[in-house]
Amino acid sequence: MTQREKDNNIKRVQVTFTKSQWELIENFRGILGQTDAEIVRTIVLTWLSEKSIISTTIKKEIGDK
Repeated sequence: MTQREKDNNIKRVQVTFTKSQWELIENFRGILGQTDAEIVRTIVLTWLSEKSIISTTIKKEIGDK
C-alpha cells in the first residue's frame, strides 16, 4: 500500500475480467468515468444502490445505534 493510499484510506482491489466482459465495460468509457478504476467503481456502486444494499445497510446501522 502506498503512502497516498494510507493517507486517503484507499483500498485497491485487483479483479479479472474475460475479454468479452472487458469489451462490454469499455463501452462505458466517457459515460461512467475515464479510467478503468472509475468505470468499475461506478458500476459496482450503481449496482449496490439499485439493489438497495447501501440504503438497507445504512438504515440498519442507524437502527443499531
